[in-house]
Amino acid sequence: MTKGTRAIVLIAAILISDQILKIWVKTTMVLGQDIPLIGKRITLHFIENNGMAFGMEMGGDVGKIILTVFRIVAAIAIVWYLTTLIKKDVPTGFVLAVAAIFAGAVGNIIDSLFYGMIFSESFYQPAVMFPEGGGYSSFLKGRVVDMFYFPVINTTWPQWSPIKPGESFIFFRPVFNIADASITTGVIAIITFQKRWFPHEEETPKE
Repeated sequence: MTKGTRAIVLIAAILISDQILKIWVKTTMVLGQDIPLIGKRITLHFIENNGMAFGMEMGGDVGKIILTVFRIVAAIAIVWYLTTLIKKDVPTGFVLAVAAIFAGAVGNIIDSLFYGMIFSESFYQPAVMFPEGGGYSSFLKGRVVDMFYFPVINTTWPQWSPIKPGESFIFFRPVFNIADASITTGVIAIITFQKRWFPHEEETPKE
């Protein structure tokens, strides 16, 4: 299997799994609903956001449209770069890492472009796909569906703590989706393995 084929397979797998899970969450759960997966440490927690990865926001309709357009431009740049990499003699691992970043970006772009038109709201009941009266918003104004919540540490600061004594402390609050995880994994892989993938040539000893 060539590098290009592997990249295509990985992109397709990420996009299909991301969208299947998002559609299932959107049509099965209501906003704010929790479904425990492994105790209270790993749950599905349905939220939607107008902004960036991991539930971060970029306020207002104008900000939302600007962010969506930026995502599209970035995805075009990434796919161009990915095509260039496939043609060159670069490690397969690096190609797959860039492919994962591209797939994650496209996964969230799909939400932003189309979800507002094809889904009803999810406030009090699960959303309906392709509702008769139209969706909850318009093109470019869809909200990104997030669902994975991993509060690894959920406790309170001790009373003697100089930082927020007695207040709640949760480690890893962000809620994310498969697309977010794909982008993060790709970036971490590049940072972690770049020296292995692109070892620096040893300098010629000076006479």
